[in-house]
Amino acid sequence: MAQQGTAGPAGPRLGRVIGTAPSAVSGVVLLLPGGCETSTRRPWPLAAGTVRALGRRLAQDGREAGLATHVVHYRCRGWNGAQAQPAEDTAWAADEVVRRYGDVPVCLAGVDMGGRAALRTGGHPAVTSVLAIAPWLPEDDVAAPPEPVKQLVGRRVLIVHGTNDERTDPELSFRFAERAKKANRDVCRFEVHSDGHRLHQHQDEVQALASDFVRGTLFGTDFARPLEDALAAPPPLGLRMPLACGFGRASRR
Repeated sequence: MAQQGTAGPAGPRLGRVIGTAPSAVSGVVLLLPGGCETSTRRPWPLAAGTVRALGRRLAQDGREAGLATHVVHYRCRGWNGAQAQPAEDTAWAADEVVRRYGDVPVCLAGVDMGGRAALRTGGHPAVTSVLAIAPWLPEDDVAAPPEPVKQLVGRRVLIVHGTNDERTDPELSFRFAERAKKANRDVCRFEVHSDGHRLHQHQDEVQALASDFVRGTLFGTDFARPLEDALAAPPPLGLRMPLACGFGRASRR
């Protein structure tokens, strides 16, 4: 149902660098918050907070390599059909990264609606990788074109979804990953068994997986073995990879 209210600000903006800014920026993560299907209201003040915890972990783990992490503040909280405003705002943010930092690799990391924005905008020339956590994706509709995947060719893509998610359907992210894998072999998807939309039960593991993916795709560090295996495995194995309890606590191989 459409929400009415005050329109969002004139344009999107980047939040401040999370944590201590590196002395020299060698890579950037753009954090994309969630939202709702239809609304012209300004984003919820707490929406950015849902991705800041992930941003703090990524900033801490990647600072020595030169990682800068920013939250993208959308114009409004809704996707709004064909307007796809969060995707437009994400493309603006990637352009802004190029203006500020030059030719550095970018990872789009989105949650909920932000996951869809990350996947939709993955074709931006500055983007190297895409991370979509519990992404909100549209229901299958024979009357509408499917969510595009060809823009992801040449990017590494990681989707993470809880199997008990009651807000965004994990089966839809699996179907999307199946189609994306046909166009781009560098796609994988992890399932967090028994966890819900916010992935609270396995937050540490999800953040560790995200950090491993970001450092590997932006700075060329070795992936942890489960992530390496998921990227290499044929479907459906690499698209239904279970995220093991304790991931990230054991020493890296």
